[in-house]
Amino acid sequence: MTPTFRFAPSPTGFLHLGHALSAVTVWRAAEAAGGRVLLRIEDIDPVRSKPEFAAAIEEDLAWLGLSWSGPVARQSERFDLYAAALARLDAMGLLYACRLSRADIAAAAAPDAPRDPDGALRLPIAGAVASDPDGPAARRLRMDKALAALGPERLSWREQDEGVVAARPQDWGDVVLARKETPTSYHLAVAVDDAAQGVTDVVRGRDLYAATSVHRLLQRLLDLPEPVYRHHRLLAAPDGDKLSKSRGSPSLRSLRAEGWTRDDVLRAIGDV
Repeated sequence: MTPTFRFAPSPTGFLHLGHALSAVTVWRAAEAAGGRVLLRIEDIDPVRSKPEFAAAIEEDLAWLGLSWSGPVARQSERFDLYAAALARLDAMGLLYACRLSRADIAAAAAPDAPRDPDGALRLPIAGAVASDPDGPAARRLRMDKALAALGPERLSWREQDEGVVAARPQDWGDVVLARKETPTSYHLAVAVDDAAQGVTDVVRGRDLYAATSVHRLLQRLLDLPEPVYRHHRLLAAPDGDKLSKSRGSPSLRSLRAEGWTRDDVLRAIGDV
Protein backbone atom coordinates (compact mmCIF):
# COMPACT_ATOMS: atom_id res chain seq x y z
CA MET A 1 0.00 0.00 0.00
CA THR A 2 1.28 3.44 -0.92
CA PRO A 3 1.72 5.63 2.18
CA THR A 4 -0.95 8.31 1.94
CA PHE A 5 -0.70 11.67 3.66
CA ARG A 6 -3.03 14.66 3.53
CA PHE A 7 -2.92 18.41 3.94
CA ALA A 8 -6.28 19.69 5.11
CA PRO A 9 -6.58 23.46 5.62
CA SER A 10 -9.79 25.39 6.21
CA PRO A 11 -10.66 28.11 3.66
CA THR A 12 -11.49 30.71 6.29
CA GLY A 13 -8.58 32.98 5.43
CA PHE A 14 -5.29 33.07 3.58
CA LEU A 15 -2.46 30.71 4.46
CA HIS A 16 0.32 32.07 6.69
CA LEU A 17 3.78 30.87 7.68
CA GLY A 18 2.34 28.36 10.15
CA HIS A 19 0.43 26.73 7.31
CA ALA A 20 3.58 26.74 5.21
CA LEU A 21 5.43 24.88 7.96
CA SER A 22 2.66 22.30 8.19
CA ALA A 23 2.41 21.84 4.43
CA VAL A 24 6.15 21.50 3.90
CA THR A 25 6.37 19.06 6.83
CA VAL A 26 3.63 16.91 5.30
CA TRP A 27 5.25 16.87 1.86
CA ARG A 28 8.71 16.16 3.25
CA ALA A 29 7.33 13.23 5.27
CA ALA A 30 5.51 11.82 2.23
CA GLU A 31 8.62 12.13 0.10
CA ALA A 32 10.72 10.32 2.71
CA ALA A 33 8.14 7.52 2.89
CA GLY A 34 7.77 7.21 -0.87
CA GLY A 35 4.14 8.22 -0.48
CA ARG A 36 1.63 10.69 -1.86
CA VAL A 37 -0.20 13.74 -0.50
CA LEU A 38 -3.91 14.45 -0.86
CA LEU A 39 -5.32 17.97 -0.60
CA ARG A 40 -8.55 18.27 1.36
CA ILE A 41 -10.39 21.55 1.88
CA GLU A 42 -12.14 21.49 5.25
CA ASP A 43 -14.99 23.87 4.44
CA ILE A 44 -17.73 22.72 6.82
CA ASP A 45 -18.12 26.24 8.24
CA PRO A 46 -20.81 27.74 5.96
CA VAL A 47 -20.22 31.30 7.16
CA ARG A 48 -16.43 31.68 7.27
CA SER A 49 -15.46 29.39 4.38
CA LYS A 50 -15.00 31.34 1.14
CA PRO A 51 -14.31 30.13 -2.43
CA GLU A 52 -11.61 32.76 -2.85
CA PHE A 53 -9.72 31.39 0.14
CA ALA A 54 -9.98 27.84 -1.25
CA ALA A 55 -8.57 29.01 -4.58
CA ALA A 56 -5.79 30.89 -2.80
CA ILE A 57 -4.79 27.72 -0.92
CA GLU A 58 -4.09 25.94 -4.20
CA GLU A 59 -2.22 28.95 -5.58
CA ASP A 60 -0.04 29.29 -2.47
CA LEU A 61 0.83 25.60 -2.39
CA ALA A 62 1.78 25.70 -6.06
CA TRP A 63 3.96 28.75 -5.37
CA LEU A 64 5.71 26.74 -2.66
CA GLY A 65 6.39 24.03 -5.25
CA LEU A 66 4.00 21.52 -3.67
CA SER A 67 1.71 19.33 -5.76
CA TRP A 68 -0.88 16.78 -4.69
CA SER A 69 -2.38 13.56 -5.99
CA GLY A 70 -5.86 13.35 -7.46
CA PRO A 71 -8.67 15.87 -7.30
CA VAL A 72 -9.11 18.22 -4.35
CA ALA A 73 -11.61 16.87 -1.81
CA ARG A 74 -14.06 19.32 -0.27
CA GLN A 75 -15.86 18.46 2.93
CA SER A 76 -18.92 20.49 1.89
CA GLU A 77 -19.46 17.86 -0.82
CA ARG A 78 -19.19 14.92 1.60
CA PHE A 79 -22.05 15.54 4.02
CA ASP A 80 -23.67 12.22 3.08
CA LEU A 81 -20.65 10.35 4.50
CA TYR A 82 -20.86 12.24 7.79
CA ALA A 83 -24.63 11.71 7.99
CA ALA A 84 -24.16 7.96 7.63
CA ALA A 85 -21.55 7.89 10.39
CA LEU A 86 -23.76 10.04 12.62
CA ALA A 87 -26.73 7.73 12.03
CA ARG A 88 -24.62 4.73 13.01
CA LEU A 89 -23.60 6.35 16.29
CA ASP A 90 -27.19 7.41 16.93
CA ALA A 91 -28.39 3.84 16.40
CA MET A 92 -25.91 2.81 19.10
CA GLY A 93 -27.60 5.25 21.50
CA LEU A 94 -24.49 7.42 21.77
CA LEU A 95 -25.87 10.84 20.72
CA TYR A 96 -28.11 13.48 22.25
CA ALA A 97 -29.43 16.87 21.20
CA CYS A 98 -27.91 19.93 22.87
CA ARG A 99 -29.14 23.51 22.51
CA LEU A 100 -26.51 25.10 24.72
CA SER A 101 -24.47 27.75 22.92
CA ARG A 102 -20.76 28.29 23.49
CA ALA A 103 -21.68 31.31 25.61
CA ASP A 104 -24.08 29.20 27.70
CA ILE A 105 -21.39 26.60 28.33
CA ALA A 106 -18.68 29.16 29.03
CA ALA A 107 -20.90 30.86 31.60
CA ALA A 108 -21.37 27.60 33.50
CA ALA A 109 -17.94 26.02 33.00
CA ALA A 110 -14.96 26.27 35.30
CA PRO A 111 -12.30 28.74 34.13
CA ASP A 112 -9.86 25.91 33.41
CA ALA A 113 -12.33 23.72 31.47
CA PRO A 114 -10.73 22.33 28.29
CA ARG A 115 -11.70 23.68 24.90
CA ASP A 116 -11.58 22.34 21.36
CA PRO A 117 -12.68 23.55 17.89
CA ASP A 118 -16.31 23.15 18.99
CA GLY A 119 -16.17 25.04 22.25
CA ALA A 120 -15.89 24.32 25.96
CA LEU A 121 -16.71 20.80 27.02
CA ARG A 122 -17.13 18.60 30.13
CA LEU A 123 -20.88 18.22 29.69
CA PRO A 124 -23.31 17.99 31.28
CA ILE A 125 -22.42 21.10 33.25
CA ALA A 126 -24.38 21.71 36.42
CA GLY A 127 -26.43 24.87 36.13
CA ALA A 128 -26.01 25.34 32.37
CA VAL A 129 -29.18 26.72 30.80
CA ALA A 130 -29.80 27.09 27.06
CA SER A 131 -30.32 30.74 26.13
CA ASP A 132 -32.50 29.58 23.21
CA PRO A 133 -34.29 26.39 24.35
CA ASP A 134 -36.37 26.27 21.15
CA GLY A 135 -33.47 26.90 18.78
CA PRO A 136 -31.53 24.46 16.60
CA ALA A 137 -29.73 21.66 18.39
CA ALA A 138 -26.22 20.32 18.06
CA ARG A 139 -25.57 16.60 18.43
CA ARG A 140 -23.16 15.55 21.16
CA LEU A 141 -21.51 12.24 21.95
CA ARG A 142 -22.40 10.55 25.24
CA MET A 143 -18.81 10.11 26.30
CA ASP A 144 -19.50 7.75 29.20
CA LYS A 145 -21.57 5.38 27.05
CA ALA A 146 -19.07 5.59 24.18
CA LEU A 147 -16.21 4.54 26.44
CA ALA A 148 -18.30 1.75 27.93
CA ALA A 149 -19.04 0.46 24.42
CA LEU A 150 -15.32 -0.08 23.85
CA GLY A 151 -15.00 -2.49 26.75
CA PRO A 152 -11.82 -2.91 28.79
CA GLU A 153 -9.36 -2.62 25.89
CA ARG A 154 -7.02 0.34 26.31
CA LEU A 155 -7.49 3.16 23.81
CA SER A 156 -4.28 4.56 22.34
CA TRP A 157 -2.61 5.84 19.19
CA ARG A 158 0.77 5.48 17.53
CA GLU A 159 2.75 8.71 17.56
CA GLN A 160 5.82 8.75 15.35
CA ASP A 161 8.98 9.22 17.43
CA GLU A 162 7.03 8.65 20.66
CA GLY A 163 5.51 5.21 20.27
CA VAL A 164 2.19 4.27 21.82
CA VAL A 165 0.32 7.15 23.50
CA ALA A 166 -2.58 6.55 25.87
CA ALA A 167 -5.73 8.27 24.62
CA ARG A 168 -7.95 10.14 27.07
CA PRO A 169 -11.11 11.23 25.22
CA GLN A 170 -12.91 11.49 28.56
CA ASP A 171 -10.94 14.67 29.22
CA TRP A 172 -12.94 16.31 26.43
CA GLY A 173 -16.39 15.56 27.77
CA ASP A 174 -19.37 15.17 25.45
CA VAL A 175 -17.90 16.44 22.19
CA VAL A 176 -20.00 17.96 19.42
CA LEU A 177 -20.32 15.64 16.42
CA ALA A 178 -22.85 17.72 14.45
CA ARG A 179 -23.10 21.47 14.78
CA LYS A 180 -26.29 23.47 14.86
CA GLU A 181 -25.58 25.01 11.46
CA THR A 182 -24.01 22.06 9.65
CA PRO A 183 -24.47 18.26 9.87
CA THR A 184 -20.99 17.45 11.14
CA SER A 185 -18.12 18.76 13.24
CA TYR A 186 -14.36 18.85 12.85
CA HIS A 187 -13.94 15.68 14.91
CA LEU A 188 -16.42 13.56 12.98
CA ALA A 189 -15.48 14.87 9.54
CA VAL A 190 -11.74 14.35 9.97
CA ALA A 191 -12.15 10.79 11.28
CA VAL A 192 -14.51 9.82 8.47
CA ASP A 193 -12.49 11.51 5.73
CA ASP A 194 -9.13 10.06 6.76
CA ALA A 195 -10.65 6.58 6.54
CA ALA A 196 -12.58 7.19 3.32
CA GLN A 197 -9.50 8.61 1.60
CA GLY A 198 -7.19 5.84 2.75
CA VAL A 199 -4.95 8.14 4.76
CA THR A 200 -2.24 6.06 6.44
CA ASP A 201 -0.21 8.89 8.01
CA VAL A 202 -1.57 12.02 9.65
CA VAL A 203 0.98 14.83 9.98
CA ARG A 204 -0.40 17.98 11.60
CA GLY A 205 0.35 20.64 14.20
CA ARG A 206 0.98 20.00 17.88
CA ASP A 207 -2.14 21.99 18.73
CA LEU A 208 -4.21 18.98 17.60
CA TYR A 209 -2.28 16.43 19.66
CA ALA A 210 -4.92 16.14 22.36
CA ALA A 211 -7.76 15.95 19.82
CA THR A 212 -6.29 12.67 18.60
CA SER A 213 -7.88 11.02 21.63
CA VAL A 214 -11.32 11.91 20.28
CA HIS A 215 -10.44 10.80 16.76
CA ARG A 216 -9.20 7.44 17.97
CA LEU A 217 -12.43 6.96 19.91
CA LEU A 218 -14.51 7.66 16.80
CA GLN A 219 -12.33 5.36 14.70
CA ARG A 220 -12.92 2.53 17.14
CA LEU A 221 -16.67 3.15 17.42
CA LEU A 222 -17.07 3.29 13.63
CA ASP A 223 -14.63 0.44 12.86
CA LEU A 224 -12.31 2.77 10.93
CA PRO A 225 -8.61 2.08 10.33
CA GLU A 226 -5.99 3.72 12.53
CA PRO A 227 -3.38 5.94 10.86
CA VAL A 228 0.03 6.72 12.29
CA TYR A 229 0.21 10.23 13.74
CA ARG A 230 2.93 12.84 13.88
CA HIS A 231 2.30 16.22 15.49
CA HIS A 232 4.92 18.76 14.48
CA ARG A 233 6.13 21.91 16.20
CA LEU A 234 4.25 25.19 15.84
CA LEU A 235 5.51 28.59 14.79
CA ALA A 236 5.05 31.27 17.40
CA ALA A 237 4.24 34.95 16.93
CA PRO A 238 6.46 37.56 18.64
CA ASP A 239 4.14 37.51 21.68
CA GLY A 240 4.60 33.75 22.04
CA ASP A 241 1.16 32.68 20.81
CA LYS A 242 0.86 30.46 17.75
CA LEU A 243 0.34 32.04 14.35
CA SER A 244 -3.31 32.14 13.32
CA LYS A 245 -5.65 33.68 10.79
CA SER A 246 -7.89 35.01 13.55
CA ARG A 247 -4.98 36.99 15.04
CA GLY A 248 -4.09 38.55 11.70
CA SER A 249 -0.79 36.74 11.14
CA PRO A 250 0.81 37.90 7.85
CA SER A 251 -0.38 35.76 4.95
CA LEU A 252 1.88 34.13 2.38
CA ARG A 253 0.20 36.31 -0.24
CA SER A 254 1.06 39.50 1.61
CA LEU A 255 4.64 38.34 2.15
CA ARG A 256 4.91 37.49 -1.54
CA ALA A 257 3.63 40.96 -2.40
CA GLU A 258 6.41 42.40 -0.22
CA GLY A 259 8.98 40.54 -2.30
CA TRP A 260 9.41 37.32 -0.35
CA THR A 261 10.52 34.30 -2.35
CA ARG A 262 9.83 30.62 -1.78
CA ASP A 263 13.31 30.29 -0.28
CA ASP A 264 12.58 33.15 2.10
CA VAL A 265 9.54 31.25 3.36
CA LEU A 266 11.51 28.03 3.76
CA ARG A 267 14.17 29.86 5.77
CA ALA A 268 11.52 31.53 7.94
CA ILE A 269 9.96 28.18 8.86
CA GLY A 270 13.34 26.56 9.48
CA ASP A 271 13.26 24.20 6.50
CA VAL A 272 16.62 25.27 5.06
